[in-house]
Amino acid sequence: MPVTRSTAPNGEPSRSIDARLHDVLEDLSSRFILNLPEAELASLERVCFQVEQAHWYYEDFVREQDPSFPTMTLKKFSHSLFHVCPLLSHWGNEHEQTFQSFMAYKTRVPVCGAIMLNETWDKCLLVKGWKATSAWSFPKGKINEQEPRSRCAAREVLEETGYDLSDQIKPDDVVELSIRDQSLSLYIVPNVPEDFQFETRTRKEISKIAWFRLTDLPTWRRNKSVPGKFYLITPFIGYVH
Repeated sequence: MPVTRSTAPNGEPSRSIDARLHDVLEDLSSRFILNLPEAELASLERVCFQVEQAHWYYEDFVREQDPSFPTMTLKKFSHSLFHVCPLLSHWGNEHEQTFQSFMAYKTRVPVCGAIMLNETWDKCLLVKGWKATSAWSFPKGKINEQEPRSRCAAREVLEETGYDLSDQIKPDDVVELSIRDQSLSLYIVPNVPEDFQFETRTRKEISKIAWFRLTDLPTWRRNKSVPGKFYLITPFIGYVH
């Protein structure tokens, strides 16, 4: 029986998915890892944050252009990148421990955002994650190294909703909580216009942006049943009564 070989559109024999994936990982390591300063390359946390950025780029852009590439969890992607990138190879043999250390560190990085209220203070703005199972939450995100908390809050709100509240943040109007060893700072920002055309600037992070009446939210009325998942906002609701 004759052996047939698949060909690419240009007539050349098509390369295996593993070979093409190896090239993609090499390109991502060049893009996100190889140009890091030596001080950052020595930091597991900084390197892993770059690996996470590379993973997002892979899922959001590489796979969108070529769906034949497999989707990968962050754990599987980092394992693959550690073995392809020479600068990360010393962590490759201890990937499990390295990944767990990073995930533990990641959950302790401070998070900042805003509780955005309308002009009559009876509604708040919430965002919903990309996945169908995602919960509603206040717009927020992890702080960058040496970034002031108020600046982080404004940056994250702008990225997630398209609204610039940098001039409306008052440093003292903030709710600060610690949940599972993670610091969360949400600035209370009233007088946000309801008719603003909110639009996320993220890719595959935010699926919906909507106003909710405060009186319709859990813990405001204990006996009221509200559709949807709101457990991420529950610890903060009492501070805006």
